[in-house]
Amino acid sequence: MIMLDQAFRAHSTQPAEMDLLWANGWRHFGAYFFRYSLAEHGGRICSVIPLRVDLERFAPSRSQKRALARNRDLTVIIRDSFIDEEKEALFNRHRVRFTDNVPDSLYTFLSRQPARMPCQNQEICVYDGARLLAASFLDLGETATSAVYAVFEPEEHKRSLGIFTMLRAIEYSRELGCRYYYPGYAYREPSVYDYKKNFAALEYLDWSEGWQQFNHDNQ
Repeated sequence: MIMLDQAFRAHSTQPAEMDLLWANGWRHFGAYFFRYSLAEHGGRICSVIPLRVDLERFAPSRSQKRALARNRDLTVIIRDSFIDEEKEALFNRHRVRFTDNVPDSLYTFLSRQPARMPCQNQEICVYDGARLLAASFLDLGETATSAVYAVFEPEEHKRSLGIFTMLRAIEYSRELGCRYYYPGYAYREPSVYDYKKNFAALEYLDWSEGWQQFNHDNQ
């Protein structure tokens, strides 16, 4: 097994560069880029697996179609990302869901100029009337997109807003003509990130062998 624990800083990257970085397992929070093959989670060491969805082959599952239908009454706005008091307040309500590695701020994940540093980033905001229920931040490359972070209203958990914003990100990525959508890291072992493994046309990066078709049997 290849052991990786690498990082660097970059304040400006081109779309094609982002595609290449994602394809090689890199992610970033703000200007800090990183990739690693092992991580501590829930008091144990887990194997990290970067994931991506092949947009040409993706089709939503029955449960995902229900999540889309459940939120038809909401308004979705996609625009250049910015942080304001409303999103910070939503983040503070959202963060109470975590018991390990509780994030301090949205700026843990986003730069002070999130729309353009280190790359173009847009937000997928979900509203019930004037009330913000969810915000998901999406990096744009040349042929791919990548999820950075998402927050949603905890009291609206029955709406499955996290899954809903991922599905809208996939739809938007297709509209842009992209080939891949990267939902981020998961672990080979069971974890709270297993919801990312439930998307069709999913691939994972084997650090030794390259990108492989994902199925639950080979995990």
